Parts: sequence; structure tokens; C-alpha cells
Amino acid sequence: MPYEEIKNVILAVNEAVLTEPMVQNLIKQMPEAEQLKMLSELKDEYNELAEPEQFGVVISSVPCLRPRLSAILFKLQFSEQVENIKPEIVSVTAACEEVRKSENFSNLLEIILLVGNFMNAGSRNAGAFGFNISFLCKLRDTKSADQKLTLLHFLAEICEHQYPNVMKFPDELIHVEKASRVSAENLQKNLDQMRKQISDVQRDIENFPPATDEDKFVEKMTSFVKDAQEQSEKLRMMHSNMENLYKDLGQYFLFDPKKMSVEEFFTDLHNFRNMFMQAVKENQKRRETEEKMRRAKLAKEKAEKERLEKQQKREQLIDMNAEGDETGVMDSLMEALQSGAAFRRKRGPRQANRKAGCAVTSLLASELMKDDALGDRPSKVLKKSDVATEGGVHDNTKEIISRSS
Repeated sequence: MPYEEIKNVILAVNEAVLTEPMVQNLIKQMPEAEQLKMLSELKDEYNELAEPEQFGVVISSVPCLRPRLSAILFKLQFSEQVENIKPEIVSVTAACEEVRKSENFSNLLEIILLVGNFMNAGSRNAGAFGFNISFLCKLRDTKSADQKLTLLHFLAEICEHQYPNVMKFPDELIHVEKASRVSAENLQKNLDQMRKQISDVQRDIENFPPATDEDKFVEKMTSFVKDAQEQSEKLRMMHSNMENLYKDLGQYFLFDPKKMSVEEFFTDLHNFRNMFMQAVKENQKRRETEEKMRRAKLAKEKAEKERLEKQQKREQLIDMNAEGDETGVMDSLMEALQSGAAFRRKRGPRQANRKAGCAVTSLLASELMKDDALGDRPSKVLKKSDVATEGGVHDNTKEIISRSS
């Protein structure tokens, strides 16, 4: 851009061309007032000068150049400053109102005080009427004997089961997080700086030469200052209201607003809010884990019981050495053969006993067949020898049974 055009853009306060970075660089690279005065005396030697000196000669002809550029930069940045200050005031104001009006949060503080007095019963700290709001974050420092749970976990569980409405308090303090990032000191400095800059521009308007067709500074800056003063005044009123609400909050919670800053107070509340919600999640996870372990234990006990019952039943079916007479042995054997359990039994150290049992079974079966055959024949008187033989069979059977035992 030609140097003369740059000069005209500055005089006309042409914001379509003058951007914030451009004006910042002009202010940063601008020679001092004495150097500009020296350069202005070289305008007759313009063609013989280097480009930096030529630019200095042209730009030095703009009256009140440095304050003019500073005022233009402030005008370009003003909207951004308002957008930075206003949300901070709104966040703190909303957070103060939320904390003050939240009945659920107030009820939670009552529960904490009650539990604290119960735990301190008999000590010099018993019967307290209140506690410092900063102590909320120390609730998790008190732990159970196994170090797995904290007092905060206990309080969260009490509220969850007995005071469900209290669990809604985190949703009632939604602006606490934003308020915790606000520095009241920086906020005050920004407001003071804005007021000073508006006053400087107002003074420059009074000291600058009247507006001309070429120089539009006074004309444009006069309307800007009027609008800026109105917005600044609104911000200051909002800030004053915010400070009053915070003072009321200090009286309500009994702390000194001058000693505990906005940032410190809402940072404690924000941290407590997060810790409480985390404790609720950890309680839920712990209960789920305990329920899974309980179900797994019951399933294991049930499976073990069923396994023992099956084993006991199988042993009763297969065991050929159970006490009883020959009829009992046959009944057990027939039941084992019908169920198929006799064929599934593994071979082991009792193989010899099972062989003896099979021998008994074969012998008894042959006897039964003889009895059937005798039943078809005419009845006859048994001789002594027959009785002896028959008795011998029974004796042999008993002997086999005794051996298998």
C-alpha cells in the first residue's frame, strides 16, 4: 500500500482496512516523537531517502499520531474486551444465586454437620453449630479402617438411600465451575483499565483539531466514546451487583469475602461437587462388583452342591459293597445296569471287587435259571445230597461275597 494511502486510512479511521494486528504493528514499529519531528524536516529530500525514512516523513504529517493509533486500537478491541468481562460477571452472579437458593445443597450441609457432631460426640468438638465451607474438600481425608472408603463415600450413600433429593444439588450449581475460573482481582483491573481508556479517548477528542473532510477521528470517536461509556457503565453496575451478592454469600456462610476471594470460594465448591459425584460413581461401581461376587459365590456353591449330589448318587448306584443281603445287591446291580452307570465307571483300585461282584451276579443268575427249570418239572422230594449241593451253592456265594468285601 502506498505510504500516502496508509496516511489517509489512519486519518479517516477506516476500519475496513485498519485491522487490529496492523495497528498494533504500527504502534510497535513507530519511531519516537523526536525522531518523527526530525524526519518531518527532511520532506524536501524525500526522493533521496531510503524507504523507512520516506515512510517516516509521510506518517509524521499525521497530527497526534501515537494517541490517535492508541485510540483506534482501543476502538477495535473494545467489543472483545466486553465479551471477555461480561461472561465472567454473569458466571459469578449466577453461581452466587445458585448456591444461595439451592435447598438441596443446604440440606446436604445439614447432614454433614449432623454426621460430624455424631462422630465427635464426647469430644471438645461436639455440638458444633456450623463448619467452615473450605472443610468440604477434607471429607475424603477421613477413611475407614481398611482405607477403602472415605467419609464422603458414606455421606453419598446416605443421601442416595435416605435423601434422594439431595442428589440433585450438582445440577443446581452448574455455574460454579465457570465462577471458579474468575479472578476478581483481574476482573476489577480490566474494568478500571476500560474506564481509563475511555477517559483517554474522551480527552483526545477534546484536544484534537476539529473534524475535516480528510480527518474523521473526532467525528467517529465521539460516537464510539458515547456507546463505550454506556456499555462500561452497565458492566460496572453488573459488577457491583455481583460484589453485593458475594458479600451476602459471605454473611450466609460466615466467611470474610475480603479474605476468601471469589476464585477460592468457588474453587472449593467446584472441587467438592466433583468429588461428591465421583464418590457416587465409585459407590455404584463397588455395589456392582459386590453383587457380581455374590452371584459368583452362589453359583459356585450351587455347582458344588450339584456335583456332590451327583457323585453321591453315582456311588450309591455303582458301589457293590454296600451293606445288605443278596437281594439288595441284585437290586443295586439291576438299577446300575438299567441306568448305564455301571458301564461309565472308570477303572480303578476297586477293579478286583467289581470282578467279584460280577462273579456273584453270574452265579445268582444261573441259580435263578435252575429254579425256573425246576419249576417246569414235576415236584420231587429233595434228597440229602441235593440239599447239601444246594447248601454248598449258597455257601460258595457267601464266600465270594465275603471275599469281595
